[in-house]
Amino acid sequence: MAASEVKLKIEVVPVAEVPTEDLVVVPKRTRPVVLIVDDERIIADTLSVILSRNGFSTVTAYDGLSGLEIAQSTRPDLVISDVMMPGMTGVELAITLTHAIPTCKILLFSGQAATVDLLEKAREAGHAFTTLTKPVHPTDMLKRVRDCLSTQSAKAKHSSSSPTEDSSQRATQLVN
Repeated sequence: MAASEVKLKIEVVPVAEVPTEDLVVVPKRTRPVVLIVDDERIIADTLSVILSRNGFSTVTAYDGLSGLEIAQSTRPDLVISDVMMPGMTGVELAITLTHAIPTCKILLFSGQAATVDLLEKAREAGHAFTTLTKPVHPTDMLKRVRDCLSTQSAKAKHSSSSPTEDSSQRATQLVN
């Protein structure tokens, strides 16, 4: 073998054996953690960039079921979710998370008129979620995120409410 030759041993793995599950990186708790769930990847990714550049740790999911799995492993401070998604809707995700992670705040947003029925059914079941209408200007989104998180930290400091209180007591319906 000549001095300039180098032999490498490379293991070839069949594509079928490559893991297909998404890798979830659990963010450090030095900043508030926000989970963004939207089936429109460009919206989810854009929100993630905006929030990351403004002092938040973000994780992103592109459907409700993935959002639920990520929320259970990361325990976010806030979930921002689209309402209308295939499979698990944002409302179903929000209701599930209010039971699974009572300290997590929920902010729903949508650009579809069809969401009114879903939100009304949730309200009738005792769940009033904060909602925003798409499109949302980044400045407005940041204000709402900060408001949600400051309400959460104020409650944690000044409230003796039980962690099992229902979402209608923890969230406010905002009308735009």
